[in-house]
Amino acid sequence: MKIQSAILGVALAVSPSAAFSTSSNTNIASSSSSTQLHSTIPKPGTVTTSLTPPSKLPDSSSTADLFESRVYKTYGRYPITFTSGHGCILTDDTGKDYLDFVSGIATCALGHNNDALTSAITNQMKQLHHVSNLYYTPGQAQLADWLCTNSCADKAFFCNSGAESNEAAIKLARRHANNRGITDPVIITAENSFHGRTLATVTATGQPKYHKGFTYGGEMVRGFQYTPYNDVEKLKALVEEINQTPEEDAKEGRKRGVAAIMMEPLQGEGGIRPGTVEFFAAARKLCDDNGALLICDEVQVGMGRSGSLWGHEQLGVEPDVFTSAKALGGGVPIGAMMAKGEAADVFGPGDHASTYGGNPLACAAGLAVAEYLSEHNVLDNVRVRGEQLAAGLEDITNRYPSVLGETRGWGLLRGVVIKDDAGCTAAELVGDAMKEGLLLVAAGPSVVRFVPPLIVNEDEINDALARFEKAIEKRVGES
Repeated sequence: MKIQSAILGVALAVSPSAAFSTSSNTNIASSSSSTQLHSTIPKPGTVTTSLTPPSKLPDSSSTADLFESRVYKTYGRYPITFTSGHGCILTDDTGKDYLDFVSGIATCALGHNNDALTSAITNQMKQLHHVSNLYYTPGQAQLADWLCTNSCADKAFFCNSGAESNEAAIKLARRHANNRGITDPVIITAENSFHGRTLATVTATGQPKYHKGFTYGGEMVRGFQYTPYNDVEKLKALVEEINQTPEEDAKEGRKRGVAAIMMEPLQGEGGIRPGTVEFFAAARKLCDDNGALLICDEVQVGMGRSGSLWGHEQLGVEPDVFTSAKALGGGVPIGAMMAKGEAADVFGPGDHASTYGGNPLACAAGLAVAEYLSEHNVLDNVRVRGEQLAAGLEDITNRYPSVLGETRGWGLLRGVVIKDDAGCTAAELVGDAMKEGLLLVAAGPSVVRFVPPLIVNEDEINDALARFEKAIEKRVGES
């Protein structure tokens, strides 16, 4: 290691470009083959001089075995390997079909293998898929125009995921507060919220279990405080408290204040809990009165899943900033942060960026989803099928009151509570449903979540309800 470090030090002392030169003057290897790599920094015994194509790797291991040995274990996976899908059906590597009411966790809005989405992506790949944001591209402009035309927003910023869109919103809120002279900006989020897995967005997430092991000196990222969801009085009290700068800080020229109130219109990971009109009206007024921004995290509930295009439309408020991802690309990674009015002019060149954000391929997917939602009356389908799903879940709940509790949600984002004394968790009931060929996903330890593609039909809703009830019936029979 000392020898290697010395070599590296000498190489870097010459110049960064020389240290990593691919010049033919190297003594390590020389070949005209395009499959060989060259380096001026040798690592004795481990220098890579050729690459093995993925198609030539040994195929003796199963997919599960390769995951076990090669993929970081950040997920608890079910023992199923999916290989294809169409509409609301997924097929595993044994040929078994499953009715998909997970949709890639509220992402595959148009289902699987949608012709319009597939065509848009294929055609775009034949033209241009990425050039960076150093240049203009038509698709990004068109998608931004559609998003703003169909919302209260004036401008859009594109990125690649929900966490990134929320990161952008957090940075925007801090910059906006700084512009108002606030040196210690605080963003208020809700208890049991979920805003992402990056360090800032997981701090914004009001669930201590996600913070464990990621603190510095016992603290997460500073500048976030939490309030009970839908509790108006607690929110008012917290805003008043935050706006009081401690005397010792004021003497140093510091000023504390509320930068933003950041809320999900409906808490998804927090248990499918819709916001109340009263709570969001209060949040809007508090932001207006204090010069703060109201931010709505629409990553899961947005893009039509609630029955309206945006979840905040269910609550009668207009946020200053709102975020989107998941269904925005129908399964192709894309995220967006939208802003209106003063908030739309906070960022300037260099204030925020994303290499892949708004690339032609992702925007082609976003435009295809937008076109499909607009031309096929998908929002009407979400409302009708959502009512059907809610009514069916209520009926099942009434037949199994010892297991199931409240049914709640909007549109095709529904959850049913598993009672504390039911003898099973939400995750276990999801496993039971899987045995019946129905894919569901838990939303916390005690809520089973139903998030089918937005194009689901009447028969598929009835089929899902029947399979879910069969899973409960077997569970009750075994207890």
